[in-house]
Amino acid sequence: MSLKEQLANDLTDALRQGDDTRKSTIRMLMSAINTQEVAGSERRVLGDDEVLKVIATQIKQRRDSIDAFQKAGRQELADKEAAELQVLQAYMPEQAGREEIEAEARKVIEEVAASGPQDKGKVMQAIMPRLAGRAEGRDINEVVTQLLSAL
Repeated sequence: MSLKEQLANDLTDALRQGDDTRKSTIRMLMSAINTQEVAGSERRVLGDDEVLKVIATQIKQRRDSIDAFQKAGRQELADKEAAELQVLQAYMPEQAGREEIEAEARKVIEEVAASGPQDKGKVMQAIMPRLAGRAEGRDINEVVTQLLSAL
């Protein structure tokens, strides 16, 4: 079953159960997926990897919104965004831990023969596709920066 089919089934379940948060979040996500499918000169169908990228973008938007709402003292809106974030995270693959990110970063640093912080671009370019969907860019960036500064 594709991820889009799973979303459609989960939307039906949320409608039956009267789960408004899940229902509205899945609808928003399906709308974002449809927007990506019609973007450009011709309509295309997104595969699971591309759908995961859309979900990751939506997760990042929710996290940014939570920060903004908390800074503005709007806790009720931050709580709503946090509930949507939980729904979205259920569709992402298991996230890589810091140890796994470090291990992958060490491999990449060795492969590209990085010698210090000036090689961060080469390392990031090589590591991002390997950890796509399993780790956030800011976490990867933090680990790579730390490892390269220790060289």
